[in-house]
Amino acid sequence: MISKRIAAALAGATTVSLLLVACGDNGGQSPASSGDSVKSLTILDYYNNDPDKSLVQKGLDSCASKLGITIQRETVPGDTLIQKVLQQASSKTLPDVLMLDNPDVQQIAATGALAPLNDMGLNSDGVIQGMVDATSYEGKLYGLAPVTNTIALFYNKDMLAEAGVQPPKTWDELKAASKKLTKPGRYGIAFNANATYEGSWQFLPAMWTNGGDETDLTSPQVAEALQLWVDLVKSGSASKSVINWTQGDAKDQFAAGKAAMMVNGPWQIPALEKTPNVKWDVVTFPLNKPDQTPVAPLGGEAWTVPLNKDQAKQQKAADFVKCLNSDENELAWAKARFTLPTKTALLDQYATEVPSMKAFAEQVKTARARTGKLGDKWPDAAKVIYQAIQLALTGKASAQDAFKQASGG
Repeated sequence: MISKRIAAALAGATTVSLLLVACGDNGGQSPASSGDSVKSLTILDYYNNDPDKSLVQKGLDSCASKLGITIQRETVPGDTLIQKVLQQASSKTLPDVLMLDNPDVQQIAATGALAPLNDMGLNSDGVIQGMVDATSYEGKLYGLAPVTNTIALFYNKDMLAEAGVQPPKTWDELKAASKKLTKPGRYGIAFNANATYEGSWQFLPAMWTNGGDETDLTSPQVAEALQLWVDLVKSGSASKSVINWTQGDAKDQFAAGKAAMMVNGPWQIPALEKTPNVKWDVVTFPLNKPDQTPVAPLGGEAWTVPLNKDQAKQQKAADFVKCLNSDENELAWAKARFTLPTKTALLDQYATEVPSMKAFAEQVKTARARTGKLGDKWPDAAKVIYQAIQLALTGKASAQDAFKQASGG
């Protein structure tokens, strides 16, 4: 998951809302000057490593040029962004344009620090519903994401062909294929089931596709999804080490030929392209029952506009966000970074032009925002999810009892 779960930095911060609201107070605004008077914008994001840092810079520079402005960009490590935002809020130095991981948008919007984009001529027309849900709060739009990502099932084409196995479409087929593909020195499948938000993220396609819901983690549908993970590990088709693996570890296993399939995202494609001996393809996550629809989580970052007493600068920042989300920029960023446009109308075109992203483009149409149902309570549910996975995979609880135990029941 490219997105970092950093909402924990907000926990217990009783003065956060007051600080941000004070910083974002729009009272006593200076008269709006002509938008042409704005010559520069400040930007904060967490793309602090190449190649993403440089690729994003190109997109930012393009919009700056179109708007006739210069930009002053600051990048920080992902796990420090929220703390940086809080520090800037307290010193009233929030940037003109702020990038946030999409699950964090609602939490920051709730503090009053962000300007509603609807009030500045922006809208979410044509954007996939999952991203609209993630970037809206109390009926208003606070962020727009040019690109998104999700997870699906990679498979080694040569290994499946050699074993006479077709890419699995159902859970039963997934378990059978994983078992048949397992042999000394190679597991049938690799995935991340570690005790972090990343472990929860990788579990969501199974849980959501099966009709499970984070509003009721003790339902039979959720237990069935956890049983799938248990069955794969218990049968030896997946390593017991999945409880410690990251998504990067799963990719390493797959790239080294030590796993025939893996659950992962398109951000792994650049690394896989460096291992040309591994011939791979991707399919959407398998279904438990044929009449189900695959539902996976949405990743990706949204660009927001902090409240600013200078209305002209705030509007220029909104214009900048609008530019970042133009059709042209969505396609350019998606192609450059192996991500996906967030506008439904662009997905089919993109999948045609970038065939390796076809399954992800299909998967993202029905993908969901992690905060879509619980809002800023999502991190609490995510913690219960990864704790339950750990309990079940280590044999400390059955799939049926793990969620009850993890939630303190």
